[in-house]
Amino acid sequence: MSGRDPFCQPRRNRAGATLTLVFAGVLVAGAATGSLPGSVPDGAGRKSSAQAAGSAELEPAGHHEQVTKAAEEAMAAGKSPMQAAERAVSRSGDRWGAVYSQGDYEEFQEALDGQYTGVGLWARRERDGRIDVSKVQAGSPAAEAGIHQGDRLRSVDGEKVDGLPVTQVVSLLRGDADDAPAGTAVTLGLQRGTRAWTQTVRRARLSTDPVTERRLADGVTVIKITAFTKGVGEKVRTAVRRSPSGTGIILDLRGNSGGLVTEAVAAASAFLDGGLVATYDVDGTQHALHAGLGGDTGRPLVALVDGGTMSAAELLTGALQDRGRAVVVGSRTFGKGSVQMPSRLPDGSVAELTVGHYRTPSGRSVDGHGITPDLDAAGDALGRARTVLAGLGDDPS
Repeated sequence: MSGRDPFCQPRRNRAGATLTLVFAGVLVAGAATGSLPGSVPDGAGRKSSAQAAGSAELEPAGHHEQVTKAAEEAMAAGKSPMQAAERAVSRSGDRWGAVYSQGDYEEFQEALDGQYTGVGLWARRERDGRIDVSKVQAGSPAAEAGIHQGDRLRSVDGEKVDGLPVTQVVSLLRGDADDAPAGTAVTLGLQRGTRAWTQTVRRARLSTDPVTERRLADGVTVIKITAFTKGVGEKVRTAVRRSPSGTGIILDLRGNSGGLVTEAVAAASAFLDGGLVATYDVDGTQHALHAGLGGDTGRPLVALVDGGTMSAAELLTGALQDRGRAVVVGSRTFGKGSVQMPSRLPDGSVAELTVGHYRTPSGRSVDGHGITPDLDAAGDALGRARTVLAGLGDDPS
């Protein structure tokens, strides 16, 4: 199990939000329904024939109205509107529904911009419970302090971290309990071999790099997308243009928990020349998402997926698979294909509620089913992907 500063559970973690904010389980919402990323439509009314995964059929117009009404009544009675809204969401059976404070939702939107406050290190819990640094972000406070990958993290501000869940360790690093801003100090207890020391660093506003590319020895390009934050689609197109002519591409979507649907569509446009990417329903009305023109349609392409491939990443996978553009290798994806709509509550908090579901170009429902790969691959999935590329015309030998 591993984690990092950005995209962790929300500050002041609440039961209603735990599942949805591991990173972007619910971020399909704004872009898919036509809201501008970062906006929160005022008002509560939304209708749909949507059914949340694992729950009874919802009527989102009434669903939003019920949640808003519960918040309004609580506010009038001098009680917590957020708690009342959370109870209403819980009773609704909406698996992906959640209520966020105004501050939490702002953090959520910042994450979509690829920004976060932290020290710039990734943490991993080993089998014996110890916490190791699995990666250090270049140019971050952690990197400037000389912290290296493989160092052991023993404590954060004097609190021992051995045995703690990684999410809790990340929360300590970010200073979630105190809403620590950039510039605040955090003291880390570290160990490298037999050397143990403490290091004080200051948190900073950092940017994530959700798209990375690397060239294998045989010329194959591996494009890894960790999340669909703003600008990812154009970064994927740039990576495709930079890849050597005549070689194949492996699109690694393993562990990608989703993000903005608009960016997933833009990424699909790097490999398609127009055409359908997905359909979705909101208020019982069907809508379609189409790829842009001019994508690279001739280069051999393999998409790597696993059980951590979710939401917008599944939308992209389904489009490439249904359109015959990519061979999908790995294991069945998570199965999160629902659309959420944010609405503002009377106290400024935000309710994210399910209003619909999306389908792949062939009409397959992703929600609760996931995407089944064309080729199951356990263990050396990357090796299997390279073998498939050879069969598609790119010979890595």
